[in-house]
Amino acid sequence: MHQLFDISGKKALVTGGTKGLGWSMAEALLEAGCEVAIVGSSDGVFAAAKDFCGRGFRCHGVKADLRRRQENYRAFDECLQKLNGDLDILVTAAGIQRRHSAEDFPIEEWDEVININLHSVFIFCQQAGRLMLKKGYGKIINVTSMVSWFGGQTVPAYAAAKGGVTQLTKELANDWMGRGINVNAIAPGYMDTDLNTALLANSERSAQILARIPAGRWGKGEDLKGATIFLASAASDYMSGANINVDGGYLVK
Repeated sequence: MHQLFDISGKKALVTGGTKGLGWSMAEALLEAGCEVAIVGSSDGVFAAAKDFCGRGFRCHGVKADLRRRQENYRAFDECLQKLNGDLDILVTAAGIQRRHSAEDFPIEEWDEVININLHSVFIFCQQAGRLMLKKGYGKIINVTSMVSWFGGQTVPAYAAAKGGVTQLTKELANDWMGRGINVNAIAPGYMDTDLNTALLANSERSAQILARIPAGRWGKGEDLKGATIFLASAASDYMSGANINVDGGYLVK
């Protein structure tokens, strides 16, 4: 059983690994014995990598503005260089949130959200896929959302992007499963992270959400660790195109 979940010695890349859910997913991979390159938009990525290394892990930080197409390619190449040209696991956890009613949503912010939450995901998946196909092995884990099933409110760009990632995950699974690459997704529920600061500050809306969560609490980053290891390991070798809900039971309430 231990061997089924063993990913020690694997090389992984995590976008959005500086904080929030991406940080926890990167930590899970590091704790499981992977060497990990994390991508972040600020100098905080170097501090995060240094902190991980100080705990005895092998971690590399790469700073990039994922709103810009060429920055995605540069960041991927730099991560690959730091990982000595190899990659076994990709986690696309980078994401941003902008909130406005649809009629008032600024087109500039629409572009920003779509570029980071959807375009960047495809670029990293495509680049990783090309490398993984050559060796006939790879694990790709995308991060979707509850809005993959419902629309949400005041988040039209986020809903469109995450819905796109959900469908992209299925398409890539169809293309690559037969050639050794598993492509799956994790759909976090309502998580106590910076991305949901506005919701948490809204006492009425926050209470409504909590009332629908059978677990009785909002989620935390560490709640994604088990699913991350499962999808990164041989335990999920016969899975592809799946979207695993880690939501405290929210969707089935």
